[in-house]
Amino acid sequence: MPLSIYFKDGRAKVDLALARGRKSYDKRDDLLDPGSFIEYGALTIAAQRRRRSLDDLVTRTPADGLVAGTGTVGGRPVAVMSYDYTVLAGTQGVHNHRKTDRLFRLAARDGLPVVIFAEGGGGRPGDTDTSAVAQLDVPTFRLLAQLRGKVPTLAIVAGYCFAGNAALAGSCDTIIATEGSSLGMGGPAMIEGGGLGVVAPGDVGPMDVLWGNGVVDRLVADDAAAVADARRYLSYFDGRDAGYEHVDQRTLRHLVPENRLRAYPVRPVLDALFDTGSVLELRAGFAAGIVTALARLDGRAVGVLANNPEHLGGAIDGDAADKATAFLELCGAHRLPVISLCDTPGFMVGPDAERTATVRRFSAMFVAGARLTVPLCTVVLRKAYGLGAMAMAGGDLHAPAVTGEFGGMGLEGAVRLGFRAELDAIADPAARRSRFDALVADYYERGKAVNVATVFEIDDVIDPADTRGLLSRILARRKHHPPEPGTSTGSGTMMT
Repeated sequence: MPLSIYFKDGRAKVDLALARGRKSYDKRDDLLDPGSFIEYGALTIAAQRRRRSLDDLVTRTPADGLVAGTGTVGGRPVAVMSYDYTVLAGTQGVHNHRKTDRLFRLAARDGLPVVIFAEGGGGRPGDTDTSAVAQLDVPTFRLLAQLRGKVPTLAIVAGYCFAGNAALAGSCDTIIATEGSSLGMGGPAMIEGGGLGVVAPGDVGPMDVLWGNGVVDRLVADDAAAVADARRYLSYFDGRDAGYEHVDQRTLRHLVPENRLRAYPVRPVLDALFDTGSVLELRAGFAAGIVTALARLDGRAVGVLANNPEHLGGAIDGDAADKATAFLELCGAHRLPVISLCDTPGFMVGPDAERTATVRRFSAMFVAGARLTVPLCTVVLRKAYGLGAMAMAGGDLHAPAVTGEFGGMGLEGAVRLGFRAELDAIADPAARRSRFDALVADYYERGKAVNVATVFEIDDVIDPADTRGLLSRILARRKHHPPEPGTSTGSGTMMT
């Protein structure tokens, strides 16, 4: 829809849709419900009247390069802002920052989710209508950071996003980016000015790098896909979905192999367990050992944490722990119950692992689990060993709410460590192997889920086909008995 602005003296009439090439308005209109947008600061122009004519500023700097306002997505009020790359390369000027600050304060006051179309070149050096020198007293970045954990914050990166624009994107809960985009804390001009060489914009922070290192949560094909993804993402923070379907739950009986040493893909388990088409995976390009996703269970939004047996046998390395920690914090902040699907031999250990700061990173996962004040249900799909399994359960097996195996460490490793002298004393290799296999079998029998349940280390052992129904009943119970602020709300550990 064309949007025109008028100045009182009648000297200037500018069709903003034409002046901007419609880019920012198309994005906004695709995201928001039709007719819901209320724009703030539409008449703003760049603070450059000392060096440019008013007519020139009105024509070339509409809205100071930032479309900002409120609207609804799926009927829920949101705050939305879009830097306009066709206006001064989407840079952040004096009035541009004032508009952003106004929007963030409004979001804080009214509890509005924030969506930022972040494409742009960062701080703008050309504004003259100000007494500022360094402009390091701008509150924009602090205001957005203060929103983190209070309301959902989402950034969409399509194109080049550098410096201050990138800082805003990185301050959000989640980043959706399009293929071919570039995201970095300094653009080509800053890099060259710092004596770091000449770099093409597309080489600053290309998506193959940022997808692999976990900066980007969702990578999509183009602008339209990014907006559709944003609408879907926001829906998980908007209550219960009345319409849902799910597959025959007997499917779950066949997705985990009977052979305890055989790897298997865990994503089909998620697709079968949760509402059909509801699984939205986050940071899929990073830390392959852990799957983190938003999903729905009987229409109720939940967070899903799952080990991936196809990577390191499901062991949790430093990157996986970082990914899990951040996801648990996201779920805790926005009141999403957590479903943890555990199949892990534990944390990765050894000299190589310790060089990646695993003591700090693994411990942070315990801290995140202990701080949860939302229901946490752990379902052990096959194995749960050591500290890694405890971290998947929020800290210990009684913190959260049929074949499986439990132990302080992997069964084979436990036998090698605990019976080293006995095994070393057996000279014949075949006899030694036979004794080793017998000891492992004995440990496996003792660590079976049914045996662990007899001493109440776990809450139940269930048919895999019953998992969905039981989880749904647990979450329904917790909904009617909300926790006291600051208290843990573990909901059970189950074996399937």
